[in-house]
Amino acid sequence: MPGLTRERLSARFRAAAEAVARERPDVDPNAAREVFAEAAGLLHDGLVLDDLDDADTAAVVEGLCAALADPDPGAAVRALARAAGDDPGDLSDREAVAAAYLSAARVLQL
Repeated sequence: MPGLTRERLSARFRAAAEAVARERPDVDPNAAREVFAEAAGLLHDGLVLDDLDDADTAAVVEGLCAALADPDPGAAVRALARAAGDDPGDLSDREAVAAAYLSAARVLQL
């Protein structure tokens, strides 16, 4: 995500929260927006994504948005970290991506 700012990160997480609320009627849209906004702020303030290039940042943000919608977000984030290390796919720095996922899990207390 070129020039990732707090606002851009928040916007992506807000879109993910709204998608979760649309797809899962049991989820309160306001609560989802609040949780995802808090996560975006913690990730930004915790500098979790700062060592990644734009493509890897985009991949991690998408992965985290999906993981936060999972019934067990901690397990989902740890699985993403393992997957980044095992099969990097299009990642340019698989170790940094795996570390970012694990840092996210700590920062978000998952």
